[in-house]
Amino acid sequence: MTIPLSPKLLQSLNQLSPTQLAWLSGYTWAQSQQAGTTSPATATAAAISSTAPIARNVRVLSASQTGNARRVAENLQLKLEAAGISATLTACGDYKNKQLVSEDILLLVTSTQGEGEPPEEALPLYKYLSGKKAPVLNQLHFAVLGLGDSSYPQFCQCGKDFDQLLAQLGGERLVERVDCDVDYQSSAAAWQDTIVAIISELNTTQAGENTEVQQSVVAAQTAVFTRAAPFTASLSLRQRITTPNASKDVEHVEIDLSGSGIRYQPGDALGVYYQNADTLVDEILQHAQVDKAASVRLSDGREIPVAQALQQELDITQNTPALVQAYAQQIQNTELNEIIADAEALRQLIATTPPVSLLASYPHVLSAQALHDLFRPLTPRLYSIASSQDEVDEEVHLTVGVVRFSQRGQQYTGGASGFLGEHLQEGEPVRVFIEENHRFRLPEDGTTPIIMIAAGTGIAPFRAFMQQRDADGASGDNWLFFGNQKFTDDFLYQAEWLQYRKNGLLTRYDFAWSRQANEKIYVQHKLREQAADIWAWLQRGAHIYVCGDATKMARDVEQALLDIVSAQGQLSTEDADEYLSELRQEQRYQRDVY
Repeated sequence: MTIPLSPKLLQSLNQLSPTQLAWLSGYTWAQSQQAGTTSPATATAAAISSTAPIARNVRVLSASQTGNARRVAENLQLKLEAAGISATLTACGDYKNKQLVSEDILLLVTSTQGEGEPPEEALPLYKYLSGKKAPVLNQLHFAVLGLGDSSYPQFCQCGKDFDQLLAQLGGERLVERVDCDVDYQSSAAAWQDTIVAIISELNTTQAGENTEVQQSVVAAQTAVFTRAAPFTASLSLRQRITTPNASKDVEHVEIDLSGSGIRYQPGDALGVYYQNADTLVDEILQHAQVDKAASVRLSDGREIPVAQALQQELDITQNTPALVQAYAQQIQNTELNEIIADAEALRQLIATTPPVSLLASYPHVLSAQALHDLFRPLTPRLYSIASSQDEVDEEVHLTVGVVRFSQRGQQYTGGASGFLGEHLQEGEPVRVFIEENHRFRLPEDGTTPIIMIAAGTGIAPFRAFMQQRDADGASGDNWLFFGNQKFTDDFLYQAEWLQYRKNGLLTRYDFAWSRQANEKIYVQHKLREQAADIWAWLQRGAHIYVCGDATKMARDVEQALLDIVSAQGQLSTEDADEYLSELRQEQRYQRDVY
């Protein structure tokens, strides 16, 4: 049956760009499938309508990848409220970019991922500020706090970029940007206190009376176990799921959560507090000629043996510029000083030389406290959860790729991956917590089609997705694109995927094996082969999910998707990019990349 459109609605449709029309066709289809209550015409009218931006006195905006930026932003909002300052906290993924021109004070807390890139939820805002339609922000006062990891070359680059863009567009800084390393707590708290003092002094008033009240995302903590207070679980099972001939050791890990009451959803991550290997601790102590029983003072005032501190409290696997510079100052080695003076040489040293090799290459006698002070505090590692709780109950499953490498003829493993994938024994304790990921969720409507794109251990959350859709009896189509090195060695969870295909839960699959034949085939190649069908699924309202390496795989996949949208939708490159941005804002294009 053809549904007539009113002249007014037709006039509105004629004003839409090609990108908006292409996106709208998929959006209205998805809306029409929900509970049978929303017609395409009604959905179209709702999509065209707009709401007036809401003026806010103070906007706290969080751009988080692992949850740290969100927690800092929440604490800032609480401090502002305690000082009598009205502040609205919003996650970047929930923020309407065009509201920016109406903001008075913007306080941005952002992490950095990959090679200096914005967190996934902040990409639309970043593109908006750096694009051709960037706003004039002469009325804006702002401050930026960047969170990062100094072991990466582009330390806090996202915070630097946002700070520069806001200033270039006319914004006025309330205070200079602050860049925080992994032990960010004290620096972030000082920045928060400075912000509260400045805004209290400004004593700004509300720009206008709000017609809509936005609910604060700061809610009472209902979880008993958190990053600050993890649950002591135990290892139930570890099983290698690549063959002995595979170049990578990937382990399926099952952790027992019995008695914790912990709940999680597909898409969430598990935070793991690991312990460094005994052999690595012993070697570091040997190179520094430090007695393992010597006492050291921790930042919280406790005194413990240095061997215990190296194993349980410190990150002794990741090299950083600060570590190299601090060690060079201790030992005054000419060669090391020359490397520090050359930025490229320093970058190469950090990329190729873990701390134990630095100490071995430039041996020097240190005091126990001096050795302790070289290292950053140990921070938990996050792993995408590979199970649905409806399937496994009081368990949580992980897919762990064990990092293995050689240095000076010695064999080493990564800190967390070696702990989970090799050193931790069944029945032994491991401290864990759930890190929620609201930006990587299955569609609420189980009839919605989904396309899952993964490489390597990026398959983990999609195993959870399928378990959940199976438990829910969801009828939506499911399409998997998965890439790894060899079909014979690296087909992770092969039996499960083939069973899902056999029983019809998995509608389609395309596999890419990069080392199986002479020609290297990756998931982006498979995407291009299926371009017409991918576009057809998008027009049906499909959601796209990507999980895997941010620096290579995710970039190549995004370029393939842009090319598909451009060619199949007959859109310009710029319009195709805008189309993907709109999908991202509508949470129909979600990525979990690392």
